[in-house]
Amino acid sequence: MQRPAIFASLDPAQRVLIAGAGGGFDVYAGLPLASALRDSGKQVFLANLSFSELHVLDLGVWAAPNVAAVTPATAGLDDYFPERSLAVWLASNEAAAELPTTVYAFPKVGVEPLREAYAALVELLGIDAIVLIDGGTDILLRGDEAALGTPVEDMTSLAAVAGLDGVPVRVVACIGFGIDAYHGVNHVQVLENIADLDQDGAYLGAFSVPSGSREAELYRSAVEHAQATTPSRPSIVNGQIAAALAGRHGDVRFTRRTRDSVLFVNPLMALYFTFDLIGLARRNLYLDRLEHTIGMNQVASRIAAYRAEAPTRTPRAFPH
Repeated sequence: MQRPAIFASLDPAQRVLIAGAGGGFDVYAGLPLASALRDSGKQVFLANLSFSELHVLDLGVWAAPNVAAVTPATAGLDDYFPERSLAVWLASNEAAAELPTTVYAFPKVGVEPLREAYAALVELLGIDAIVLIDGGTDILLRGDEAALGTPVEDMTSLAAVAGLDGVPVRVVACIGFGIDAYHGVNHVQVLENIADLDQDGAYLGAFSVPSGSREAELYRSAVEHAQATTPSRPSIVNGQIAAALAGRHGDVRFTRRTRDSVLFVNPLMALYFTFDLIGLARRNLYLDRLEHTIGMNQVASRIAAYRAEAPTRTPRAFPH
């Protein structure tokens, strides 16, 4: 109880890759964990499944096929480039000096090329542990829930890393519980899934990021910088997590993008829920169908085909 199990599981590792699973700004949701791991003596590297138009980048940016090494000086994509925004913040913030200023970006591809990209990055950096980060919790949905949120990117990442050879430690960390309700996710079913994973021995427990901690301060600074550099498309997910990490609650306003929604920012959004990645992948009911996909449209169509034929659980309202 004195130490979250995820840190114990990462004890054998020295070079840890923190990778955003769901695209967009997901890698930002890993910053508190990245900072804590770096303070414990680990070498930490950052990567993200990108929503940016990476194909327009110069050839010199590519460290390997489907692996872009984004630095503060990377040109192009002025209106929306979360990976460069993060690289710029890392380079300009003295408190984050212990973290690298290169953020590796994967384009939106299917499971097979994404796995190859991960394998290339693992070899390039000598990675011995991967932490997949989800802003929200829809990576925990196994396929029979009332709604799956936005599963395509998360499941592509989960399948790619689950089938990756040669990485001894692979875990999943989610932060932002409740955020996926906007996409129809029933969070009672999320809790049911966590309980089932606990029975399997795949749940590594939950822990909060204290709002007054150095990790929380760094994270809020990074999110504020990202909102300033991407004013037309700031991260709704990280904006809510950052608000929760400042002790705010309810319908917190930080962008016009949520003007037609009622938010429910609350302290549960400041919790990391952590899992053994292989155990989580084993519980998924359709992950095997995503093998050998080349593009994400294939991933989406195979998820849709599974949903068309599979029974779903009846959702329940949280009873308290």
